[in-house]
Amino acid sequence: MPPSDELVLRLRVQAQRLSAATGRRATPPVVLREICGLQAQLMSAAGLGLRVRSAGLNAGTVRHALNQDRSIVRTWLMRGTLHLVAADDLGWLLSLLGPIFASGSEARHAQLGLDRDLKLRGVDTIRRTLKDTGPLTRYELVDQLQRRGIRLDPKSQAPIHLIRFAALQGVLCLGPDRENREPTYVLIDDWIGQPSSPSGEPSLGELARRYFAAYGPATAEDLASWSGLPLSQARSAVALAMPALAELTIRGQSGFLLKGRLPRSRPPPPANPAVRLLPAFDTYLLGYRNRELTIPRPPLRRRLQRGGGWLHPAVIVNGRAVGAWRLAGAGPRQELRIEPFEKLSRAVQAGIEAEARDISRFLDFPLETKIAEPA
Repeated sequence: MPPSDELVLRLRVQAQRLSAATGRRATPPVVLREICGLQAQLMSAAGLGLRVRSAGLNAGTVRHALNQDRSIVRTWLMRGTLHLVAADDLGWLLSLLGPIFASGSEARHAQLGLDRDLKLRGVDTIRRTLKDTGPLTRYELVDQLQRRGIRLDPKSQAPIHLIRFAALQGVLCLGPDRENREPTYVLIDDWIGQPSSPSGEPSLGELARRYFAAYGPATAEDLASWSGLPLSQARSAVALAMPALAELTIRGQSGFLLKGRLPRSRPPPPANPAVRLLPAFDTYLLGYRNRELTIPRPPLRRRLQRGGGWLHPAVIVNGRAVGAWRLAGAGPRQELRIEPFEKLSRAVQAGIEAEARDISRFLDFPLETKIAEPA
């Protein structure tokens, strides 16, 4: 018999380290290996994504792992977007995904005047420049490129597209932020050493295995949506990973999860609701093509997906979104404001208060929680 929606959500929450049983204390690279990365165009959101998946982490621990230990790395990977991954995973992920997204941007590159010759010269110049200078901000790097004969309009998107292209080629990644929080770029070889980079079928099968370990039960279409792989390649990845997977039906579709994860009998309902405050762009919401299980009604999806690619911070209870949240104010009087989609039980409100206290601990500043009436 196919699993119920509630069981599918429960298994996904456990796989994503969002349950009391799986959200145990772990270091940032361990968490990132288990969930195969976090989207990180907002580093603050990625940090909160680590917090919600590991008891006791704080922002300082995340910064230390990124800038001192260098055990985690921020660069362009899944879907061609910025992600935070374990440094040990960078090589094989780049070898698999880098060529796909580098070639997939050629039309946009042509619009920006980035022809093949300019890109190759630009990447070589970036490599030599960062070798000479160490970490540079985008403005500093573009200035150095201009001085070395790579002329780009600094007001256009050409510079960031060239930088992203160099990252997808395995040349650079993001380095330490400056004091004003402006990111810098560094050579991967200088920052973490030359990562191992197996390619081809082993990497493709490993991507599928990692995905279903972190997101299962899920479908091949979900894998394609999360990774950015063409659907045909995602299906090939599933086939390669099948020795490690079990097949099941999710709302009439073929789905997969790791072998041994599906319980033999229906588990009892949880004694307490699993309440979690997910940050913007959280991978639990981004990780599936179809979000109907997690955000059941279209009006609610519109409240969390507000256009322009923005995915709002969400309150989830037992895997379903029941509200949105945000930080408001500045300085010592910041508020954590909850916008519920429905009336919240006392147990859920208590869970929200506990999460708010943990966010305050993680960020190391006080927060006052305000729960609005359902809208």
